[in-house]
Amino acid sequence: MGGLDHRITVPLPRPQPFFKTMKSTMKETFFPDDPLRQFKNQTLCRKVALGFQYFFPILEWAPRYTLDYFKSDFLAGITIATLAIPQGISYAKLTNLPPVVGLYSSFVPPLIYAMMGSSRDLAVGTVAVASLLMASMLGDEVSAAQQPTLYLHLAFTATFFAGVFQAALGLLRLGFIIDFLSHATIEGFMAGAAMVVSLQQLKGIMGIDHFTNKTDIVSVMRSIFTQTHEWEWRTVVIGCCFLIFLILTKRISKMRPKLFWVSAMAPLTSVVIGSLAVYLSHAERHGVQVVGHLQKGLNPPSLTDLEFGSQYLTTAIKTGIVTGIIGIAEGIAVGRSFAMFKNYNIDGNKEMVAFGTMNIVGSFTSCYLTTGPFSRSAVNYNAGCKTAVSNIVMAIVVMLTLLFLTPLFRYTPLVVLSSIIISAMLNLIDYNVAIHLWKVDKFDFVVFMSAFLGVVFASVEIGLVIAVSLSLLRVLLYISRPRTLVIGNIPGSKMYKSMDHYTLASTVPGILILQIGSPIYFTNAGYLRERITRWIDEEEDKLKSSEESSLQYVILEMGAVGSIDTSGLNMLKEAKKNIEKRGLKMVLANPGSELMKKLEKSKLMEEIGEDWIHPTVEKAVEACNFILHTYEQI
Repeated sequence: MGGLDHRITVPLPRPQPFFKTMKSTMKETFFPDDPLRQFKNQTLCRKVALGFQYFFPILEWAPRYTLDYFKSDFLAGITIATLAIPQGISYAKLTNLPPVVGLYSSFVPPLIYAMMGSSRDLAVGTVAVASLLMASMLGDEVSAAQQPTLYLHLAFTATFFAGVFQAALGLLRLGFIIDFLSHATIEGFMAGAAMVVSLQQLKGIMGIDHFTNKTDIVSVMRSIFTQTHEWEWRTVVIGCCFLIFLILTKRISKMRPKLFWVSAMAPLTSVVIGSLAVYLSHAERHGVQVVGHLQKGLNPPSLTDLEFGSQYLTTAIKTGIVTGIIGIAEGIAVGRSFAMFKNYNIDGNKEMVAFGTMNIVGSFTSCYLTTGPFSRSAVNYNAGCKTAVSNIVMAIVVMLTLLFLTPLFRYTPLVVLSSIIISAMLNLIDYNVAIHLWKVDKFDFVVFMSAFLGVVFASVEIGLVIAVSLSLLRVLLYISRPRTLVIGNIPGSKMYKSMDHYTLASTVPGILILQIGSPIYFTNAGYLRERITRWIDEEEDKLKSSEESSLQYVILEMGAVGSIDTSGLNMLKEAKKNIEKRGLKMVLANPGSELMKKLEKSKLMEEIGEDWIHPTVEKAVEACNFILHTYEQI
């Protein structure tokens, strides 16, 4: 055995105090970006200043703000304001709220975000998907037509709870929860919701008065074709003309990025042209529905309107949480996308606090749920914004509109607003995403289509539940069914790789090397025990049929086992017994410090034997071969 005297042993990690270990674990879980690092070695005054800058990033970049930056931000702010005004009115109508509430929601929240947000490119406002969700969930309990005041107050209450939920996630550093909404989940849900929103707008395009409150495609199409007597041909013509105009302007801006302002100005241009046409032709007297009177003035306070004592409080809380999740998922995804283009980072938890605060303040000032919509942010980015001041400029333009220009929207035809919403939604329905997912990952494609079809054929809520459930199922499958691979030696080298991936890799005579591909927990311990047994059965059957030398050792490569619980330790103990019953020996290779600590504390290391735990697969194979050759010589 002299050849093993100089082997490299796997050392035990130095023992750490419990509280130090707990502190390290908590830090990695809740503070992976180490936001407190900037406070180290600073004076008390400096720490206070840094604390204010952390929650109000405007205090950090405002002292460096220049006139050149303002010129760019001013142009971008004016541009997104031209989009925010018609979209605000349109999405408020989609939520079954007074149109002016959409304008209120484009005034106060952007000011809050400009002070607290970390994205330079995000343009704050209402979004179609969250608007539809709110209308659907609140509409199931309260009719906006029969109880408009109660419905409006519940919308403010839902917005308040959405803000509380968002801010709590950020303050408690629980932003990682949103990561359970995978890319495929969000894309499928958004595409399905965009389809539903577009179908809902056929009510406005057709000029139908009596329309279903349901959102599934079957109910919508039934409602359309059973109400043919309500179709208004003038409305259909106007709607189709403006929809074609909006689609063409988007195509022009897409083909010529420098002409981004063409599509940005198109919605407001449509509103102006449509309003003038109705006013001059008196089309409202001939069946063309219009917005009607808009209240003049700034946001009235709504703190006393929150329905905390209402019998529908549970509905408001549920609506707030669901729409809050959608809001931060979309807002953070959009913010990170544009941050990547400009090579800077945004803090997801800080963004949640900003979104939460602006929705809480918004609920006190007659606003409903806001986030960072992609269409408005894309215009802001293309317009050359430099900082969040573009949101301030937009808010000022909306403020001036509320103070002086709201009477001008009296004759705005609803069909124009429907056309604006449909044209905005078409960008979210991208079949290329489905094709890409099908090519890259079939399970992600299934998640995408399930979310899409669930929203379109059932309801927005059911589609969201299906999407999230499938995402969680995938996580559970990854955890409970980790990959185990047979690895072999690459001829002429000391590397050991997967035999499925590397066709040149070959087995080592008398040795089966298995690679465990994940931490070992109670969720996958039973599966791994059975899978290891099956690998051994298959290897022994193969050796018998080929009449090669019999199996003597089973090496478990543990490099990916970053942690293990008591169920995992019991699995290793049972696997060792099962392997030894067959007359074989279990060997561990490349164990990490956490695994070694648990093996030592559970006394399992003594049962396995330190001589059978090696730092690399190569060393484990050398030790096994040495013993095999020694046995053959004896």
